[in-house]
Amino acid sequence: MDGELAQTSRSRSDGTTIRLADIAAQAGVSEATVSRVLNGKPSVSQSTRQAVLTALDLMGYERPQRLRQRSNGLIGLVTPELDNPIFPAFAQAIEKALTQHGYTPVLCTQLPGGAPEDEFTELLMDRGVSGIVFVSGLHADTTAKMDRYTRLIERGLPIVLLDGYSERVEAPFISPDDRAAARLAVQHLADLGHERIGLAVGPRRFVPVIRKIEGYRRAMSQLLGVTDVDELISHSLFSVEGGQAAAAQLLARGCTGIVCASDLMALGAIRACRDRGLSVPGEVSVVGFDDSPLIAFTDPPLTTVRKPIGAMASAAVATLLEEINGVRAKHVELMFQPELVVRRSTGSGPLVNR
Repeated sequence: MDGELAQTSRSRSDGTTIRLADIAAQAGVSEATVSRVLNGKPSVSQSTRQAVLTALDLMGYERPQRLRQRSNGLIGLVTPELDNPIFPAFAQAIEKALTQHGYTPVLCTQLPGGAPEDEFTELLMDRGVSGIVFVSGLHADTTAKMDRYTRLIERGLPIVLLDGYSERVEAPFISPDDRAAARLAVQHLADLGHERIGLAVGPRRFVPVIRKIEGYRRAMSQLLGVTDVDELISHSLFSVEGGQAAAAQLLARGCTGIVCASDLMALGAIRACRDRGLSVPGEVSVVGFDDSPLIAFTDPPLTTVRKPIGAMASAAVATLLEEINGVRAKHVELMFQPELVVRRSTGSGPLVNR
């Protein structure tokens, strides 16, 4: 073996010693195989080589310089926050897909009082990123200026925008079908016998909110014959507190079923019910949206409409890499279908109980 790897043991960065025998045992191969991999010798299968490198990583061993994978470049990932678990889930899925293609993700998260999206964008441009993925950014806000994205496109930077849409930006968009999501939720509650079904959503200026309202209105009309639903729609913030405030208004208006625009809002809606001595789902049924991590373990486990995070993340990365590789970006929106996940926050409504 050459130089630093000629020993049967090596010192880790924390001062402890790792023997080649330990690496071999962790990887399930022979010491000789470990030696060949570490010295870049041929006649080792790709799967075996990867097993040894994984063992090195797991045991805290620094890979020799020759074995460190070189990044194909940096990709910016801009999210609005990390408090809502749907955004870390998106970030993790996108980062995993980027890493599999040899790119290094740079995560930028907006915080209250922190750097705005435009500032992050300039920072990423200064770092020479190959492209940027925007998740629920200003492109979802109908009152925001879209020229910020047009300027990036004119500068030749590949971008992909998730969860929002604008006709003014000649770029690819990746979205869940929010109209279908609202219909799934209303259909579920109507099937359970609920007739007075409210909608708790975020500020009306956001594209996903507008689309959920459209889907909700259509579903209420087609499924229940209810056309005047204005008083059954309550706008608030995409947070637990926002959901609690919105649900309080809907409960005061006699709703026995509440469709929420996010899982966090749904948790707030459940809190509002309990504040009024109402049981969920005994007296009020609540449906969320996203199927965020750990939401199945709430009390009660939340019925929700699942956003297809994995499929959307894969599509976003594949689309961005096509742009990076020279395929001209198209002004197109790829729409992904949501899925109703029934748990225990929904139950029979008053029509069934009569």
